[in-house]
Amino acid sequence: MEFEKKLQIEEDLSLKLFIVLTRALQSIKKRVEEDIKSFGLNPTEFAVLELLYSKGDQPIQKISDKVLIASSSITYVIDKLEKKNLIERKPCPKDRRITYAAITSEGTELMKEIFPKHRDAIQEICDGLDFNEKENLIQQLKKLGYHAQGVDV
Repeated sequence: MEFEKKLQIEEDLSLKLFIVLTRALQSIKKRVEEDIKSFGLNPTEFAVLELLYSKGDQPIQKISDKVLIASSSITYVIDKLEKKNLIERKPCPKDRRITYAAITSEGTELMKEIFPKHRDAIQEICDGLDFNEKENLIQQLKKLGYHAQGVDV
C-alpha cells in the first residue's frame, strides 16, 4: 500500500511539473513574441532572418528544419521577407535544384539594430533566475527532454 501511495504522489508531481512547464513556456513565448512584433516582424520571419544573419546563406529547403517551422510555410515566409527587401533568393551555381536564401544589406542593417534589443529583452524575461539557476535548469531540461525522446507512449 505504501508503494502505491508513493507512486500516486510521483504521478501527481509529474503532472504538476508538466503544467508548470507548459504555463512557463506560454508566458515566455508570449513576451518574446511581443518583443519581436514590436520590430514589425512575426516570430517566424524573425527566426529566418536571425538564422541568415548569424549563419549566412542557407538552402531554402533546409531552413524549415533549422527554425522549426513546417516546410509548407517556408515559401510564404521567404516571399514575405523578400517583399520587405530583407532577404533575396540566390540560385546555387552547382545545382540548379537548390535555391539559397540570403540576407540583404537592408536585412543585415535591421538585424544589427534589433538583435541587441531582442537579446536584452530575452535577458530581462529570464531575469527571474540567477546565473546558477539558469545553468541548472538548462541541464535539467536537457535531461528531461532526452528522456522524453526515448519514452514509448
